Amino acid sequence: MATAQVWTRDYLIERLEDALLNPIRSFHPKYLPLMMVYFAYGALGLIAVAEAFWIKKALTLTPVELAALNVWLTLPWTVKMVFGELVDSVSILGSQRRAYVFIGAAFIAAGMILLAGAAGGWLTFASPENLYRLGAFASVLGVVIQDVAADAMSTEVVDRENADGSPRDKDEVDRELGMVQVLGRLSLSFGMFLVAGLAGWIASIYAYETVFLFGLVIPVVSVSGAILIALKPVPTRPIDWRILGGGLVYGAFVLTLAGSSIPYNQEIVFVVSMVVVCAMLARVIHDIDPATKQTIFYAALIIFVYRAAPAAGQGYTWFAIDVLGFDESFQGTLNQIGAGLALIGMWLFSDAITRRPVPLVLLWLTLITTLLSLPALGLSLGLANWTEQVFGFGARTIAIVDTAVSSPFAQLSMIPLLTLCAIYAPEGRRATWFALMASLMNLALVAGSLQTKYLNEIFVVGRGSYDNIPYILAWAIAIGFVVPLAAIFAFGRRLR
Repeated sequence: MATAQVWTRDYLIERLEDALLNPIRSFHPKYLPLMMVYFAYGALGLIAVAEAFWIKKALTLTPVELAALNVWLTLPWTVKMVFGELVDSVSILGSQRRAYVFIGAAFIAAGMILLAGAAGGWLTFASPENLYRLGAFASVLGVVIQDVAADAMSTEVVDRENADGSPRDKDEVDRELGMVQVLGRLSLSFGMFLVAGLAGWIASIYAYETVFLFGLVIPVVSVSGAILIALKPVPTRPIDWRILGGGLVYGAFVLTLAGSSIPYNQEIVFVVSMVVVCAMLARVIHDIDPATKQTIFYAALIIFVYRAAPAAGQGYTWFAIDVLGFDESFQGTLNQIGAGLALIGMWLFSDAITRRPVPLVLLWLTLITTLLSLPALGLSLGLANWTEQVFGFGARTIAIVDTAVSSPFAQLSMIPLLTLCAIYAPEGRRATWFALMASLMNLALVAGSLQTKYLNEIFVVGRGSYDNIPYILAWAIAIGFVVPLAAIFAFGRRLR
């Protein structure tokens, strides 16, 4: 028995040591410039608190309008195949990677200037609401372009050959490809962590206009990474006009509907997007063997359903500000705690997740995230009043504990799919492959945003009118629990 206890203790210590040290052992200096691009993406949270409070205080947008806007802002992620095809096949000034990071940085900088101009009142060619829409769209578009280039580079920083020119072991290469995806998520989380508390602090002492101008430092970071990264020459290939042309037509279709007043225009875009992305995916993977196709299909299906869960929307944020008294500084504190714990969770669990079956990972994530959604529901029902009377702590303590416990699980669901994408990325089509899979997964977010909009249309919430918040939260939690579990049990066994 003593031997077994020692073995168990030693085994647990070994597993903990692996979890702590594997990201460090897996890191190579050549990855650092790439990680800077992902880091910049996470650091966009620098303006998040200022943006949320500015929207509530200065703009006239309702929760329903914001939920609908979020659908449109998610759609640039669904046209990543256009940028992926360009990155794979079109060089700009001799560059297939760096130039696109520079272009993305220019869009992000333009978005920050538009937001600052709207908040400061020195841009007047459109209303503040429309300037916000335009600035948010430009920022999202810039991030999408940079993300496409970074995803392609994430498969190219891994050597397929040894120093003597002999091919490396496939399992070793696959393992490294998976760890690069993990390191990318860690870099993104580290960016979020570093700016989370700072975002609340600067939003509480500086004008919102100034905070948005501070955001101009973010594209500087990604451009610096692109300048420093060392990549082997990437072979160019002819443009696949069925991908690029189809993507451009699709993008024009989306923009046309976005500017129209056609009923159910967002739903039409969603359905058409699903058809277009799935058709393009089928073309890209037509040479992959049937067993691998099945693995990718069912893994993507389960992750899609998991990510398509609705959220409460901006109404809950306003409820937290007006009723619970969460000011800019406290929101920054919550963000700092959440980002820190998310980083630790990613660090400790990401290696294990790359080794576990997708259905098992998402089963646990579904159960855990559902349980950790209950405190928010409790706060909306007045739980804080009871806990303060009985235990002496109120809403802020509950929010801190809930944020601290739930944060590590928010970033983990994409790691299994990213690993599969990296392993099976077709040579010459890596950017397109990643972009299409990302488009599919972001269509899941569009589905979730549409459901959020529907919940806010059914249970109307306004500034100072929060009686329906518990109903929205209850339905969002129930859908986010039942639907993913159904998909896991229905399709999980089909994954080989």
